[in-house]
This record gives sequence, C-alpha cells and structure tokens, in this order.
Amino acid sequence: MTRHPETPRSATRSTEQTGGGEASLTTGALARRLGVAPTTLRTWERRYGIGPGHRAHGRHRRWSPEDVARLEHMCHLTAQGITPSEAARLALSATGRSTDRPTTCEPPRNPGGFRDLPLGQVWPESRGLARAAVRLDASAVQAQLRSVVDTYGVVVAWEQIIAPTLHAVGRKWATSDESYVEVEHLLSWHVSSTLRAAVTAPAGESPPVVLACMPTEQHSLPIEALWAALVERGLPTRMFGAAVPKEALESAVRRIGPCAVVLWSQSRHTADLAVVRALLTLEWGVRGARSHPLAMLAGPGWAGTPSEPGASRLTGLASGLAVLESLFRPITEPPTAPGPGAARRT
Repeated sequence: MTRHPETPRSATRSTEQTGGGEASLTTGALARRLGVAPTTLRTWERRYGIGPGHRAHGRHRRWSPEDVARLEHMCHLTAQGITPSEAARLALSATGRSTDRPTTCEPPRNPGGFRDLPLGQVWPESRGLARAAVRLDASAVQAQLRSVVDTYGVVVAWEQIIAPTLHAVGRKWATSDESYVEVEHLLSWHVSSTLRAAVTAPAGESPPVVLACMPTEQHSLPIEALWAALVERGLPTRMFGAAVPKEALESAVRRIGPCAVVLWSQSRHTADLAVVRALLTLEWGVRGARSHPLAMLAGPGWAGTPSEPGASRLTGLASGLAVLESLFRPITEPPTAPGPGAARRT
C-alpha cells in the first residue's frame, strides 16, 4: 500500500481540540474535506443558519465533529438533487437544530449522489474532489485540483487522487445509463486545464520527448499528466494531444529529432502496431550519423499486442517518468539499472 506523504505544515494548523477533547476543523480544512469552496460554507451559514456551533479566538470559525456530520449530511442531500435550502433544513432537523428561514422542498433531480460512486479506499482529497464533481461545482473542482497539484506535485496528485476519482466516475457512467456523463466531462475538462496551468514548459535546445495519442485515440488525460510531470521537472517535451494522424506524427518526428516518442493507447482498438513500425523506420541527421526514434508504448491498449522489436513499454506514471528522466542524465553519470516493471523492452 502506498503511504500517504508527510502532512504539509499548513495542515497541522487546520485542526484543534474542542472543549470535549475532540478535534475541530477550520473552515478551509472543512471545505477541502467536503469538496466545496470556503465561501460556499459561509454562504450556507448566512442563508440557512447551518454554521459552526462555536467560535475560537473571538472570530474564527471552528467546526466540531457534530458540525462536520451535519454538513456532510447536507452535501449528501444536495448531491441527490435536493435544493440547498431544503437540505440544510433537513440536516439541522436531524440533529435537533432548526432554522426560522423559510424553505421549499423540491423532488430529487439526479439519479444518485457522491456515496453512489465506487471510490473504494482512497485519500480524503479524492472524496472531496468526487463530491464537488457530482454537484457540478466547477469552482470547487478547480480549487481542489489546484490544491492537490500544488501540495503533492503532479505524480502523486494524479496517481493517488485524480486518477482514482476519474476511474470511479467512469465506472459509474458505464453502469448508470449515461447518467454521470456530465460529471465525467466537467471533471475531465478541469483536470486538463489544471495540468496545463500548473506548469510552464522550459526553454531549451535538447532533443525533447514527443508525446502523442494514436491516430484514433481520443483519451488524452493520462498522457497530459505525463507531459505535466516532465515539464514539472524541467525536461523538454512536445505534446501533440489526441488522435494524431500517422503522417503528421512522422512529419513532426523528422522535424524535431526527439530523444523518444511516447505513443498512448487507451484501448486495444486504437493500438496499431503498423504505426509503431513505420515510426521505427524513420531517421534524420547527416549521412554516417543517422538517428532513429526511441519508441515507447504507454497505456492499457498495448497490453494485448505482441512484442515489437525496438519498442519499449511504459507502465504507470511514476515508473514511466523515471525511465524518461534517465534519457537526460549526463553521459558522465553512471547508469542506473531500472527498477522491476519500470520499463519492459519488447
């Protein structure tokens, strides 16, 4: 099991002990846990009276375990399509508190909620991201994504938080008669936007890594995560995205002269070895010193294909990134043997 990284220093100040000895949360910490913006919690308190039971140090809100349970109940109700006003009234009534604000009850509009997602054992940040996505709360989704990338870096954020959430939404979509397609689209769009905004491509003249999806492959998020991880480490790369035509890819490789070409395939229907073979025949450079591309195949689509001489397989973001990083080590640096399963020569 992967160990959770060391808690950031800022997180150590997000909890305190209540009078009864139980841990309480700040508004920011509770917002991250629920997958909402802090301003949303303040709005709910002002409009519906569903605020914390006490404050510490005069003005600062502190949310007790009872307050947290009440807000979680409200989030569960809103995820089912109940209006925030009615959800707040029901959550307050369930714990013996009430509000004088008038509320109206509307029937649920959505077929399910956050708790219906098959998340399994995931990090708390993944649950917060899922809550925000199911509510179609774009600002909260964006804030959650930027926070985890800034806190943990691209690799950990992708493997431990973003990818598990995407997989859960995708599985729910596949088994719920398209009822979660809007959730998957919103979440995917914000993941892509966050990865692009989180890093800045470095300038340099070294041969880069070319990243491209197969000609009929439209799923590009995993290779976008690889691009962001390479850029985060200051390594040169060229990203061509989804569904790159064979002729366009060959033209780009000849013009760029990359150190490696990573080809992404999500399903076996897009894993075309003919494209790989054509790529491996390319060459560039002066006569007597010709160079050939180093092809690396990434994605589950290649799992059922036979071995192709001259091509390597990348498995996983972290291990694949380590293999690509090794291509940029100085010649004077002693080579390091790749770890088991990092890359398999085929």
